[in-house]
Amino acid sequence: MHETVAPDGNDRRSPMNNENAAVRKPFALTRRMFLTSLSASLLPGSLSVLGSSHPAAAAAPSRPLVGAIRWDAWYSPGSQPTEAMKQSLGPEKYRWRTPFFGTQMNRDPNALDFSASIEAEMDKEIDQAIFAGLDYWAFAAYGANHPMSKALYAFRARPKAAELRYCMFTELGRWGSAAKLSSLPQEHIGLMADKNYLRVENDRPLYFLGFIKGADVQRSWGGVQGLRTQLGKFKSDANGAGLADPYVVLAGDTKFLSQEAANLGADAVGSYAITTGNGRGSFVDLAKYAEKGWNDLSASQVPVVPTVMTGWDRRPRIERPVPWEKSQRPGDGVTNFYAAPTKKELAGHLAQSISWVNSRAPDRRAPAVLIYAWNENDEGGWLVPTVPCQTDRLEALREVLKATAKTASKNLC
Repeated sequence: MHETVAPDGNDRRSPMNNENAAVRKPFALTRRMFLTSLSASLLPGSLSVLGSSHPAAAAAPSRPLVGAIRWDAWYSPGSQPTEAMKQSLGPEKYRWRTPFFGTQMNRDPNALDFSASIEAEMDKEIDQAIFAGLDYWAFAAYGANHPMSKALYAFRARPKAAELRYCMFTELGRWGSAAKLSSLPQEHIGLMADKNYLRVENDRPLYFLGFIKGADVQRSWGGVQGLRTQLGKFKSDANGAGLADPYVVLAGDTKFLSQEAANLGADAVGSYAITTGNGRGSFVDLAKYAEKGWNDLSASQVPVVPTVMTGWDRRPRIERPVPWEKSQRPGDGVTNFYAAPTKKELAGHLAQSISWVNSRAPDRRAPAVLIYAWNENDEGGWLVPTVPCQTDRLEALREVLKATAKTASKNLC
């Protein structure tokens, strides 16, 4: 199992950094007062909506923080990632998967555009996340001037951002190497000073460092000890900035992390997405595969942040390959996809992740659950409402995370 694998084996993580795109083989809604009173660890939560026979119903009366990955290729017209999304979701048959702010262009059924009003759309997305009961977003991390970072900095500038927390999910390759460290770790330490940056046990900023493979660790860091040293420096630099030690979740190759996570000094392990290159079937099949992945990662002997899948269906990218997946041939692997979830299936998978975390021994219990994803729409993993305002996936989360609230999704788009 790999952290995230396209059905053709392509690594889909780096739309602007082709040298990093290595081939991978088979792998008025507001909660201001509530959210600002959150403790640094677990949140009160109720799973009674699931019924006493559901495995999550017997969980402890608290739950881990629940967040979703943001992969923000939608907000920079003219940039490579945004133009690629227009192409992959342009065909009319995929329009139902388009984020709610997508529009048909020039009356062409196969031409797509996205709203340029990122501030207004970001306010709506914050409300949507709060409606669903999400505690945080994990932004896929790029540099401040990168087009994929436009949404992060728009989010930070919005007054509504005080109502939702966030953290970063970074590719190890973007840290550079032992010989030439990038500036990104220091940039992220600066972000951790934000009042709404997500903190967990003992006020520790949560930080995901992902796409880790043993060969990359050896090549770029001289082996496990070299990366461990750099992780220690990262924490020391955060201390120097007046922060507690970051709570670092390492994500990547399951076999490597199961053997080396403790030696690397990881606080926990996890995944970006859990799927397999030639996978196909029902959403229940995908959920079972993901849940097996949580158990496989538990061999690391450190806490596991389970990744909840919301889907895996890359047909738009397979039919119209994105520029950074250079080995993808049009149509190759188009039958390898999982069916979209029903509300009940998605709610059940999320509830199972919470139950799974709460069933761990106290010293192996992670403070968070991660959902793939908020807006990986062309890969099949999304929560964001789709055109015109389809909110079923948000409602599925709300049934689990805000069980006592009425399910009313008016005025969310």
